[in-house]
Amino acid sequence: MLTIEKLRNFGADVDDGLMRCMNKEDFYLMLIKRALSDPKLSQLEQQINTKDYCPAFETAHALKGMYSNLSLTPLTIPISKMTELLRSETDTDYSALIMEAKSQFQKLCSL
Repeated sequence: MLTIEKLRNFGADVDDGLMRCMNKEDFYLMLIKRALSDPKLSQLEQQINTKDYCPAFETAHALKGMYSNLSLTPLTIPISKMTELLRSETDTDYSALIMEAKSQFQKLCSL
């Protein structure tokens, strides 16, 4: 079961996330559960694999906003790096960043 303490141990800035949610713990946890069911991370991986950088930027930017607003720092870091590279449609190897994001996402899912 997802708890505030598990999120804190994951590396989320729980205090900031709760503040954004008017200190309503149930609301914050509900939003995180919704983020866990969002398919955008898989979509981003597909877009990057096909070098479809313009839509990939839009997807990465949306993920960055969602993860940042929920203060999910371990996910925000690799997604933010990808967002900035994709903003300029940089043709590079994104595999390490995708793997880091997916790994952090899996850790979050297992909480």
